[in-house]
This record gives sequence, C-alpha cells and structure tokens, in this order.
Amino acid sequence: MASKLKVASEKILEIAPYVPGSYAKAGAGKRLIKLSSNENPFGCSIKVKDAIALEFSKLNRYPDGACAALREKIGATYGLDAKRIICGAGSDELITFICMAYGGVDAEVIYTKHGFLMYPIAALSTGATPVVADEKDLKADVDAILNKVTDKTRIVFLANPNNPTGSYLNDKEMWKLVKGLPKNVLLVLDLAYAEYVTAPDYPDHKKLVDEFENVIMIRTFSKAYGIPSLRLGWGYASDNVIDILNRVRGPFNISSLAQAAGVAALADQDFVKKSVEHNTKWLNILTEALEDMGLKPYPSVANFLLVDFSAAEKAAKADEYLRDNGISVRRMDAYGLPTCMRFSIGLEDENKILLDCLLNFMNANI
Repeated sequence: MASKLKVASEKILEIAPYVPGSYAKAGAGKRLIKLSSNENPFGCSIKVKDAIALEFSKLNRYPDGACAALREKIGATYGLDAKRIICGAGSDELITFICMAYGGVDAEVIYTKHGFLMYPIAALSTGATPVVADEKDLKADVDAILNKVTDKTRIVFLANPNNPTGSYLNDKEMWKLVKGLPKNVLLVLDLAYAEYVTAPDYPDHKKLVDEFENVIMIRTFSKAYGIPSLRLGWGYASDNVIDILNRVRGPFNISSLAQAAGVAALADQDFVKKSVEHNTKWLNILTEALEDMGLKPYPSVANFLLVDFSAAEKAAKADEYLRDNGISVRRMDAYGLPTCMRFSIGLEDENKILLDCLLNFMNANI
C-alpha cells in the first residue's frame, strides 16, 4: 500500500544517498589498511586526546552553544575575526545550512562535474536544482561555471582543492571567478584539504572573503587535524552571511568534546606540519611509482591521488584484488569516473604495501 505521506519536495526523491569509503575484506590474521576516506594516517595530536579526557567529567552539561573558545582559537590561528566564524558538525553540516538558507525551491545550485557529492545532495534536500558545470582536464573551468549562471542561480560550490580529482584553481583563476559572479550569488569555497596544499600560487581565500560579501570559505578538522569521528568544521564569511547561517543552526550543534578537541588540535601545529611533510613526500613517491607501472595518477595537491586504470573492468578487478589483500580504496563510479580509483596517502609501510600489491596485480593483468 502506497504511503500517503508527502515529502516537502519531490527533488528529495532524486537524491542518491552518499556512500562513504568502506573497509576491505576481513580475514583471520589479516591486516586491514584503509585508504578510502582521505583520513590522516597519523591519527590526531596527543593534545586532542588529553583535552577529550578532561571533558568526560562534564558530560551532564550542555555544550557552549556559541562555540566561543573554539571560534576565538580558530580566529587566532588563521588571523580571522572570530565574530565572523560559524562552527558545524563537519563542513557537511555547513553545506546543508548554506542550502537551507540560500537554496530552496526554484533556486539553482552550481557545482563542477566531478565535485563533492554532498553539494547536489544538499541542494536537492532543500528543493533546489543542482546544475553541473563542465571541467577541463579534471579541473574546474571558470568560464564553464560563469556560463551556467542564470537569474535562478543562488549558490556556487567549489572545492579548492577538489575531491576526488586533487586539482585546484590558482590565485588568478579564483579572482576571475569571484569578480565574474553576480553579487547575489553566494560562492562557497570548500577548503577541506587546504592545509595540505604547498603550491605557491594557491589563493589567499581569506582576502576573497574579506573583500566580497558573497564569498564564504568552509574548513574542516576531519583531514589534516585527524578528528573526523567528532564531526567538526567551520566557516568564515561576512557578518550578514554568518548571521543568516546562525539562524538555521541548531543551538547546541557542536558537542563539548568536539569543541575541546578543536581547540587542542589548533594548539599543535607541529602535528599538522608533520602530516603535511609526510603527505608531500609520499604524493611524489606514489605518483612516480604508479606511472612506472603504466597507470595514470592525476596531479594532486591534497592527501590522495586519483588514479586511472584506463578501463572500468580493470579498475573493478584491481579494487577486488586490493580488498582481497586487506586494502580498501575508493572506486569513482559515483563521480562519473568508472576507470579510476582514489588512493588516500597512508603511513609509509601502508603505502609500500599498496604499491607492492598493485605491482603484483599489474604484472598478472598485462
């Protein structure tokens, strides 16, 4: 019997639920290596663990709804006005807040062809229409984005660097995009992997936010800071945008544990530096090794590599082979890249095991 309950918008029925990175097949005595979710292989700072332990005696108390100490620490660390910072349960929640506040029925939300899947999901959940802008060589194309803007466009989502491609817009390209957008369109710069970028032409996104009221940057503690399980992210925008987003935010959306962990994580920049140095080293090593195997790793400035196996069947077989050997990576079918897989940068021995396993696979499947 059909349900008589009606959804708020029929567009909700168009949502393909997000599927996170999975684990490899478990086996007796088998080591499991998870390289499917772009997590920090070092875990998190010991300062984070100590801060969480101190919070256990306060679990009967509500958290600070304003996240005052955390926002102050974020501001001090990145040179930002704390009053213009909002915190979310991961940057995913902020993406949802933005679509709730600025999307809605009849609105259009632009994202790039191989952009993060949460953008269309959040848009559809508010009744908005996702609009795809083509990329050029797996990189956001500024002209393609601007050409998709109509009088219905309300939001443009852009990850810089992008997941899953690892590509980025440089400073010149970013300024062209911001200046080309109408002032009534909110540009959301998703900087989840910003800490890992060492490219000299990477934009100063803070300057863009400070100069343009219609720009917001969102960040996360899930990647370089290594605390995805606590769900913690933040955004920085104009006073007006932050005021609007706080009106749709729940009063206690960030737990006390997450707030304490965030403050402690920011206090240990040496941990972040170690993580970035390790990542930069192994991006180069893995890229060269994969190319030597005859595979095509795309240039990346994040903590992962998108690798093309040239055929969807070969990618599927490689994925199965890796899982049989305890290694989980990410298939890219959902992103329209069926011939590709995404490999997160792991610990040194994990990366070596991955390469050995891939080499065995390639030698057996020439």
